[in-house]
Amino acid sequence: MTTTTVPAAPEAPARTRHPLRAEALRGFPPLAGAAVLLLFGALLPPSADTWQGDWAKTAAQLHTALVIALPFAAAAGCWQGGRERRRRTEELWDTAVRAPLTRLLVSALPVALWVAVGYLLAVGLTTLTSWPYVRGDHPYLSLVPGDTAALMAATLVGHVVGRAARTPLAAPLLGVAGYAGLGTAVYQDAVSPLNPAVPAVDGFWPVWWQPLAMAAWTLGLAFALTLAYAARRRATALLPLAAALAAALLLSTGSGPWRPDPLAHRQVCDTSTTPAVCVNARYSGMLPQVRAALSGVTGKLHGVRSLPARWSDRGTEPRADEAALPMLTPFGWYAVRGRLMKPEQYAWEAVASLRGDCGKEPERVLLADDAVQAYLAPSPLQRDFDADDAKGDAAARARLRASQAARAKLAGMDEQRRRTWLSAYFAARAACDAEGVPSL
Repeated sequence: MTTTTVPAAPEAPARTRHPLRAEALRGFPPLAGAAVLLLFGALLPPSADTWQGDWAKTAAQLHTALVIALPFAAAAGCWQGGRERRRRTEELWDTAVRAPLTRLLVSALPVALWVAVGYLLAVGLTTLTSWPYVRGDHPYLSLVPGDTAALMAATLVGHVVGRAARTPLAAPLLGVAGYAGLGTAVYQDAVSPLNPAVPAVDGFWPVWWQPLAMAAWTLGLAFALTLAYAARRRATALLPLAAALAAALLLSTGSGPWRPDPLAHRQVCDTSTTPAVCVNARYSGMLPQVRAALSGVTGKLHGVRSLPARWSDRGTEPRADEAALPMLTPFGWYAVRGRLMKPEQYAWEAVASLRGDCGKEPERVLLADDAVQAYLAPSPLQRDFDADDAKGDAAARARLRASQAARAKLAGMDEQRRRTWLSAYFAARAACDAEGVPSL
């Protein structure tokens, strides 16, 4: 009996993995992404009181941090670019089958991608930490695509510099030079529209094509430099260079890449009081807190005539029928993480704006101003001021006695007489008529 031998099936060839996968998952690139995330983690929390709860300020803080992040990304790319020189394997790599451009991109792209991932994680975490405290408005993410592209471009440029430079100090020197260059370019009018680290202007945000043009500008220059350094045909560098120049022309022409934020110029009002209380539409959710802080003032002004129609929070000179409300921004003073701080001081400043600014006034008018202020919303520091006057010279003590007498007289009036007196007072102050201010 004979046996038949069945030949074994041939083994499947081992699956080869792309070298980009190994470069991206091991070594320096993941560390670079983690370092970028930690960099933003070190830059943003110390100033959290000024941006948490304000979407516009949150976006501006992330964008402003590029002044540090871009040189850092360039230094990271430069460090990766000098890897073969540090390992003393340059000659070995020159004998590889792959083209120089392929070898450069396999080494450079993982770092650029991880830097972008680190930045995007920082954006996501910053957005999450600000979300619970927002009292209006919406997230501003229009700067993120252009900023991400700029960080990747800085990494590619740094990688080319790291390959070309022969000094081990290339990475830190490039970082310092990049920081100095970005800071200088901010003040150059011809360059600043193209500088990705130019601070965002409050109340203005990019049009839809600005991030695309900025990405074409930064990545176009980076790829032009990369192709000029490593491509077999260096003339191909003209293509990304042309794209960068076209983006530069687009950014520098027309009405510009910025548009005013419509919310920044709108008011949200509560008309149930006199004067009405209006806040900037970006912080509409804080209107109840502002109204509550001014409730003591508006209650005492019930029935008083000749008042401004409203308090407004425009950030500019109030209109003819308005008084300026103390601004909620910048965050960190009156507003911190969506809460109104120092409500007594806030009400004191709001009352001070009701009488306007008429320049130097006679002593009789100043006594009336002090009495009205003390009745409507006394300063939290009034006791300290009075104590200082009580310890002062004879003139200061006499002024304190006169002020206390005027305050007591206004507070002791019956409601109808006080409303009549306040109506005459506000009418005279609105007209800057010192003679018309009733005496106390």
